[in-house]
Amino acid sequence: MKSIRFRFLVAALAVMMGSVLAKSQTTDATPAPPVHEHEFGMGHHMMGFMAKKLNLTEDQKGQMKAVFQKEHPAIKPLMQQQHQIDLQLRQYVEGTFDQAKVQALAAQKAQIQAQLTVQETRIHNELYQLLTPDQQSQLKQMEARHEARMQQRMNNNDEPPAPPAQD
Repeated sequence: MKSIRFRFLVAALAVMMGSVLAKSQTTDATPAPPVHEHEFGMGHHMMGFMAKKLNLTEDQKGQMKAVFQKEHPAIKPLMQQQHQIDLQLRQYVEGTFDQAKVQALAAQKAQIQAQLTVQETRIHNELYQLLTPDQQSQLKQMEARHEARMQQRMNNNDEPPAPPAQD
């Protein structure tokens, strides 16, 4: 249960941070490297939603933008490595399957994903620390509501489908 909560927290912070990046760009400054959806898991529209829901100050948005800019160089090579492995795996989907080679690529990908998880969790912790206690509490409440909805959906999916109606 805590793991799912933590994952939601990470996702929510990622959403919030993308919005911060998108909205805090100024026209006279050099633009920051773009944060792609796959890098932090969700699109910019959700990030704006989280930033609005938590009522981030301009200072918080700027600090969060700085965190992303600082950490982008550490995340980007890992994302590129993961993408290269995905491209290599594709050949075994479209061509001849070689279990040993796929297993080796999967192991490499797992190592990269572990590194990404550590990096992203550290970044999200930095971002979380920028929130006020009230914002942290509000985020936890949002997380709890999301977790309840997810649990309800999972419970509903555990039930066998109703048999088709006979006419």
